[in-house]
Amino acid sequence: MIDQHFHAERRQRLFDLLGGAAAVIPAAPLVTHHADCEWPFRQNSDFWYLTGFDEPDAVALLLPHRPEAERYVLFVQPREPGAEVWTGRRWGVEGALEHFGADVAHPLEDLPELLPQYLEGAEGIAFRVGHHPTVEPLVLKAWAAQLERQPRTGSAALALVAPCPLIHRLRLQKTPAELDRLREACRISAEAHELARQATVPGMGERQIQALIEQHFLASDARGPAYSSIVAGGDNACVLHYIANSSVLRDGDLLLIDAGCSLSDYYNGDITRTFPVNGRFSGEQRALYELVLEAQKAAIQAVSPGGTAEHVHNTALRVMVEGLLELGLLSGDAEGVIEQGAYRHLYMHRTGHWLGLDVHDVGAYRLGEHPVTLNPGMVLTVEPGLYVSDRLPVPEGQPAIDDRWKGIGIRIEDDVAVRACDEMACGHEVLTAAALKETADMER
Repeated sequence: MIDQHFHAERRQRLFDLLGGAAAVIPAAPLVTHHADCEWPFRQNSDFWYLTGFDEPDAVALLLPHRPEAERYVLFVQPREPGAEVWTGRRWGVEGALEHFGADVAHPLEDLPELLPQYLEGAEGIAFRVGHHPTVEPLVLKAWAAQLERQPRTGSAALALVAPCPLIHRLRLQKTPAELDRLREACRISAEAHELARQATVPGMGERQIQALIEQHFLASDARGPAYSSIVAGGDNACVLHYIANSSVLRDGDLLLIDAGCSLSDYYNGDITRTFPVNGRFSGEQRALYELVLEAQKAAIQAVSPGGTAEHVHNTALRVMVEGLLELGLLSGDAEGVIEQGAYRHLYMHRTGHWLGLDVHDVGAYRLGEHPVTLNPGMVLTVEPGLYVSDRLPVPEGQPAIDDRWKGIGIRIEDDVAVRACDEMACGHEVLTAAALKETADMER
């Protein structure tokens, strides 16, 4: 697990970007599930990235304008035996100092009184407005008071800015230690997919496969699933975010599984595999599967330093459109089909997203008119898919879909790290390679 040394390094890098602005970064609150029961706690990813502190309702202050010994301040819930009997041990003020590297720590109840003092002298305040309803009024009140005094004192935080672009720029570029954690999440996730494929037979329920996958996550000491597992047999696979997982798996159908685990420190795996429930592809299933696999392999090869996620997507898209033209599911020429978007009734999503502490991780894909350049340390998914159904109308000028193709949904997804060329890899590393995907491996 990543220790406090790494969180301290991240804070220092953010200090370097903040200049003279003070950052106020709140933790996540508990969220009610029903009545007086809360959902399992999930820490705010930005807060976790900077602190490693996994309790609700805390607030971190990063204060580059303050003396060295009070630049990192944590406000936390204090130790309280009566509450801890019900909800578990808290670290408290002492733990925040001893185990989480805070220069200064206070009980959370002191935040309204002390926040204005800590923000005094900052050139700006970095705080995300609209996301933290209990902390936001305190920040705005402190800022307003500074602006009121500015004509007399000549000093105030003149700007309220979002810290997200700065933090997310840091999070986009993974360190070697973070890549190791992602490899571990991908290893566990790949093992679960292999178990699921080997266990699947006609007549099983989608939820049985979900249970098998998620049991492996928990048995491997992961926190649990990184997102709601998709276990979609037959036509259910044509619903991109199908999570009911309530159907029976039928002989002759494909099964699409999109599932990954989240580790104790929130790093995630995200894998999709599609295979025949009875162990044998039909002719139509095989043709579409091999097309998606060809597109995915080509897109993975496009992942390299200096490239872009947009180029990765366009590479997969070109292969898919050309293959669909050959199969008669599209008509015309590839350039025209792509320009008109006439393929979108069959392939309606992008080919991937950033991966890290969030499954759909933070970080820009474009800076103005220019796609973000891929650099070593970035991690993205590569996941083309085809979904043949009546849910979307066939675009004008495109052929009607024969019934033999309908109900086939296929997606193949791997997690890929951008790498500089070395003795191990050149351009990229497929973190999820242990989950098999060749056509022959999907059959039995």
